[in-house]
Amino acid sequence: MAAGQVGKRRKHGWLKWVAGAAVVALVVLGIVIFMAIRRAEPMLRAAIVEKLEEHFHAHVELDSFHVSLRNGVWAEGKGLRIWPPPKMANANGADSNKPLIRLADFRFHAPLRYKPGEPIRISLVQLTGLDIDIPPKPHAGHRETESHGAPEDKSHSAIVTFLVGSIECKNAHLTIETSKPGKLPLEFAIAHVKLSHVSLDNSMHFDALLTNPRPAGTIVTSGSFGPWVVEDPGETPIAGGYRFENADLGVFKGIAGTLNSTGKYQGVLRSLEVDGQTETPDFRLTHYGTALPMETTFHATVDGTNGDTWLHPVRATLGQSHFTAEGEIVGVPPETLPNGTSTPGGHQIALKVNIDKQRMQDFLRLASKNGTPILTGELTVRTTLEIPPGTDPVPQKLKLKGNFLLDNAAFTSTKIQNDVGDLSMRGQGEPKEAKDAGDEVRSTIQSNFTMDDGVISLPNLQYIVPGAKIDLKGTYGVDGGALSFKGSLRTDATVSQMVGGWKGFLLKPADGLFKKGGAGSVVPIHVDGTEHDPHFGVDIGRIGHTSPQIPGQAQ
Repeated sequence: MAAGQVGKRRKHGWLKWVAGAAVVALVVLGIVIFMAIRRAEPMLRAAIVEKLEEHFHAHVELDSFHVSLRNGVWAEGKGLRIWPPPKMANANGADSNKPLIRLADFRFHAPLRYKPGEPIRISLVQLTGLDIDIPPKPHAGHRETESHGAPEDKSHSAIVTFLVGSIECKNAHLTIETSKPGKLPLEFAIAHVKLSHVSLDNSMHFDALLTNPRPAGTIVTSGSFGPWVVEDPGETPIAGGYRFENADLGVFKGIAGTLNSTGKYQGVLRSLEVDGQTETPDFRLTHYGTALPMETTFHATVDGTNGDTWLHPVRATLGQSHFTAEGEIVGVPPETLPNGTSTPGGHQIALKVNIDKQRMQDFLRLASKNGTPILTGELTVRTTLEIPPGTDPVPQKLKLKGNFLLDNAAFTSTKIQNDVGDLSMRGQGEPKEAKDAGDEVRSTIQSNFTMDDGVISLPNLQYIVPGAKIDLKGTYGVDGGALSFKGSLRTDATVSQMVGGWKGFLLKPADGLFKKGGAGSVVPIHVDGTEHDPHFGVDIGRIGHTSPQIPGQAQ
């Protein structure tokens, strides 16, 4: 064999040994890294638990924690639970067997570089299935007492510490418990939230998407949150702004429209001050279908434990008319009555509403199927408004109690307005001027009123035109406009003057029968039919008699 061939063979053999050694070294290195990772997992898991226990002063459990190498270090944990601190449970009755925070799983990525004594820098932590349950507010008069046990040993420091850039969370759920009897806790479904400048000891910036169940819609919000108050998480500060778009009001029976709202808030989780605006360009009553734009500006205080809201006040615009409302929207639980029936739970609305000389046609247009209101004029209203919880349409469960004044009123129906002009001219003793006088005559209408079960009761309705005054008592049905009234017509002129001509001359002997209380005549009347087709009639049987049930009659 030639010397060159022998040298070549030796060279190839040497390369094989080198390659084999490299493979073995890599295998050994892999085993070492694998073992190092497995040995590091308990240490990292203990560091995470220790850091959380240190901050929350509470018991923390973590079911599993694993680390893998893929372009750096990937860590994943499952089943994290943080219990309320003992002091919190003693102060507010929090369930010590119920975790304060539950997390289904989390994962994060960190670089391989690590220097002893420096924190591991994590740019992003991803969370899924976060549940936070805020206990009730501590009982009044509770005071924390100093521990008489051994002082906490803070001389040691964690072997490994972390510095987190941001946290992203999907499918979170926040529950804020309440200590108020009969009140349900407030719950928020949070589709997505991102925390930046993460710190347990300082405020953090957040961006979040919240799912609003009723009316359905997504709330986009951002602001600052924290620092977390360990002793009472409900006192954790929060501030920010929100945008709520395309909320369908049709889920509330009786009304419809698409609501958009923007605003800002500040306070703590348990109590927020909110300033905002709403726009509903197509607000309508579903039974009628005529839409009007509605806008509101409001300042409210929200009890974060149950969602109870105090409005002070709301400034609203319907069409071109302005009004204010103030009061409360509170949650009530279902209740079983002594007779065995039950009342539904939900939100109860109680407001005081003020309308000062606004357009009557804007409010009546909502109750018009063709968009034409029956009346125009300047409306003033003072009323309380209550809407109890339940599934009935809003117009059916709406309760009102107050008074109104409609000035400078005119009917949009030419026939009805001509009848008003005829009444006014004859009431002044000018029957010859009665024809087509409606265009120039304006009315004043006023009364106290109540509304219940879709029926408006008017106990002292007064309808006044120059020369005549009608006093009525009765009801008006919101659904269908049914009229049922009795009362009296008082005029300045006598019966003979109202009729005029030779017919009036023949009626002169009857003038004395109708004169009462200084009026030219008092005629008992009734009104029935509907708002679009009212029927007026004289109650012959009551002529010459008085009735305490008829307002305006002399007694």
